[in-house]
Order: sequence, then structure tokens, then C-alpha cells
Amino acid sequence: MKQLIAAVICALFALTSVHAQDKADAKKAAPAAEKAKKEPSEAQKKQQERMKDCNAKADGKSGDDRKKFMSSCLKGEDAGKKEPSAAQKKQQERMKDCNVKAEGKSGDDRKKFMSSCLKG
Repeated sequence: MKQLIAAVICALFALTSVHAQDKADAKKAAPAAEKAKKEPSEAQKKQQERMKDCNAKADGKSGDDRKKFMSSCLKGEDAGKKEPSAAQKKQQERMKDCNVKAEGKSGDDRKKFMSSCLKG
């Protein structure tokens, strides 16, 4: 019985020393792993800068608004600040003019007038 207890104690001692060696080996390997880390590439640095800039611009936004803003900002778009095309500007001007001319008209008369005015 004493021999059995002695054998169990020896086995436990051996296991703890092996476990301690594994930890020591891991500590030695950790600095080597840190040295092996590469510097971020230029593309990664650029993306990190873009993230910082967009994050600063998104101050005050939250939830879906923030997600939408961050998505467009990271793609390089300025959310909500797109200039209308020349054709869109022309159409907007035509709408303003026709609206002014249609003043006083209502219902079907207004619809017909606006339709013909916007086509011309």
C-alpha cells in the first residue's frame, strides 16, 4: 500500500514538473512570436487611418444611422453630400419653374399642366 501511495506521489510530481516546463517553453516562444509580427501593409495603414477619420466624423450618430454612415464613409463616399448631376439639376429647375406657373390650378388641371410643362 505504501508503494502505491509513493508511486502516485511520484507521478503527480512528474506531471507538475512537465506542466511547469510547458509554461516556461510558452514564455520563451512568446517573445519570438512578437518579433515575428509584421508591420501593417500600406493598404492596412490607409484603412486604419480611414477608420479613425470616419469614426471621428460619426461622433453623435448611433444605431442604424451610424452603421450606414460608417459604411459609406469607409467606401470613400460622403453620405448625403453627393452633388446632383447636370441632368438632375436641369430637371429640378424645370420642376421649380412649372410649379410656379401651375399656381392656382388644382386637381386634374394641375396634373395635365405639370405633365405637359415637364415634358417640354
